[in-house]
Amino acid sequence: MQFRSDINGLRAFAVLAVVLFHFNPQWLPGGFAGVDVFFVISGFLMTAIIFNSIEKNTFNFFQFYTARANRIIPVLTAVSTVLLVFGWFYLIPTDYQDLGRQIEKSAFFVSNLLFAKGGGYFDTAEHTKWLLHTWSLSVEWQFYIFFPVIIIIFKKYFSLINLKRMVIALFLTSLIYCIYATYKDSKTAYFLLTSRAWEMLLGGLAYLYPWSPKKTTHQVTIQFIGLVIIVASYFLISNTTPWPGYMALIPVLGTYLIIVSNYQHNMLINNPVFSYIGKWSYSIYVWHWPLVVLGYYFELTDWWIYGIPLSILLGFLSYQLIEKIKFTRYSSWKEIYKVKAFYMFLFISGCGYTIKSIEGMDFRLPPEARMISQEMTNSNPYKCDQKQLYECMIGKSSNIKAMIIGDSHADTLTTSLASVFDLKSEGIISLSTSSCPLIYNMKYYNKDNPCPKINQERFNLISSQKYKNIPIVLAGRYSNYVLGENDPDRIPSGGSKPEIYFGNHPELSQERRLVLFEQNLTQTLCEISKTNPLYIVQPVPEQGFNVPKRILENLFYHRNQQLSISYESYLQRSQQVREIIHRSAVKCDVEVLDPAAILCSTGECISVYKDRPIYRDSDHLSEYGNKLVSPIFKKVK
Repeated sequence: MQFRSDINGLRAFAVLAVVLFHFNPQWLPGGFAGVDVFFVISGFLMTAIIFNSIEKNTFNFFQFYTARANRIIPVLTAVSTVLLVFGWFYLIPTDYQDLGRQIEKSAFFVSNLLFAKGGGYFDTAEHTKWLLHTWSLSVEWQFYIFFPVIIIIFKKYFSLINLKRMVIALFLTSLIYCIYATYKDSKTAYFLLTSRAWEMLLGGLAYLYPWSPKKTTHQVTIQFIGLVIIVASYFLISNTTPWPGYMALIPVLGTYLIIVSNYQHNMLINNPVFSYIGKWSYSIYVWHWPLVVLGYYFELTDWWIYGIPLSILLGFLSYQLIEKIKFTRYSSWKEIYKVKAFYMFLFISGCGYTIKSIEGMDFRLPPEARMISQEMTNSNPYKCDQKQLYECMIGKSSNIKAMIIGDSHADTLTTSLASVFDLKSEGIISLSTSSCPLIYNMKYYNKDNPCPKINQERFNLISSQKYKNIPIVLAGRYSNYVLGENDPDRIPSGGSKPEIYFGNHPELSQERRLVLFEQNLTQTLCEISKTNPLYIVQPVPEQGFNVPKRILENLFYHRNQQLSISYESYLQRSQQVREIIHRSAVKCDVEVLDPAAILCSTGECISVYKDRPIYRDSDHLSEYGNKLVSPIFKKVK
């Protein structure tokens, strides 16, 4: 295919938008749509390669894939290698382990599936994921794998004309699915090929059905409209826009118009600056995001002043030293051992897997720091936290003396409760499911959440009187459900909101949520206390930061970040919930157990005891920490 200077300039237009958005979203709130521009361009070029070869009966899968690998993998290997070396010296084990996982997944081009399981592309916590941007490379590579396979398979049954019509059908199917998936769960839809394929397929249709007008004035007009549409999308959309949904049609259609206009002499995109940046665009894209994360990670102020020029400089160097290397092309799978990109893939995937498997190479740390790192995974060994109702029995199953029911906080406190019994002759049951406290009428914003069903099964079990008169302990992270998240690393960029609501009230003021929480908690306590002695645990103090991680950061980076909160700070968040629990308990003759009476007895809610963290994150006590609060459960025995 003849070199298209307009497309090269469009690459620059796209990558600069992405870079500006990532370094300062306020400048260009919709700059992330530059990735959508890239998808359309990629679809156009790949469709041209595939259909040109099909028409000549020369398409070769191995040649096609190795050509893509030779372009993508070398730069990705260089970035991954730099991060591996950097991480060895500067990343704490959990972060290094996470980097290893990202490198492994990006090497296999499935990192989009990894990130789809997270909190969403725009979540604050995502800014510490060094290879988050490789999700788009994974989507493109998956398109490269499946699209030619589909075309070659159907070529046996369809004429060329019908093959082109099939591409239209695939485009429409993916677009409709994208709109539906974005409505259902935009955080996941953002990363998946199924909801992104239409963007590349529209680029393919620009090649298969060219309609560039012959008159220069018409070409200029169409191209100008396309540019205006793309620029408008950079300013009209933002990280609060459900993406990629129907709004993604704006930058995608703009790119499509520029491609079909086929006008090569517009100085807005065909100028020396954009010409060079367009050539470096892939390298700029791959290098820029780790620089963004570097600024977040070390809390560098005004980092964009250095980060943006450095991104372009590294892009230039990467293009000159890596991308311009002409790797030998091979046409047979028997020659895979000759493909250098294959060995690069083996190297980075192997390194990533090793670092992930050996827990972030924590042997790098001195013994004191290693002990702190291990506290992050120091949870109880009973694996009682289930996604369905499961009577997790600990100790003597034929002599059950107590039950603890609730969410992951209940799971955390399970061994603390168990410690007051002789487990050789006595036993307890834990009914715990993450994000699922036992309260009547709880509904979740996420309609697929299993908690309402699990709670109904819990209530059925209690009312069956199978465990009549057995003491029951309720525990949960109640403040989070009513007031929202308080750990900055878990709060989406759009802000935190409670996970649950009651009855038919999905959108409520905080005051109304508290009223309904009290009504439903009172109903729960009074109902259960009719058949069983009942205890409820007041909220465990939430530190608002990952405790072991902060201690390691203080050691690693010689910081002096605070490691505890005052009792007043704890009350500022939890006082209303504590008062509701107390009032409801009094009405229903229920005993209240208070871990804060131990953890905050000095006026400070401690997070460290005898130089060892008592939390495994910001709000869950570790196995070491929950032993401190065991005395509160002596009343249950």
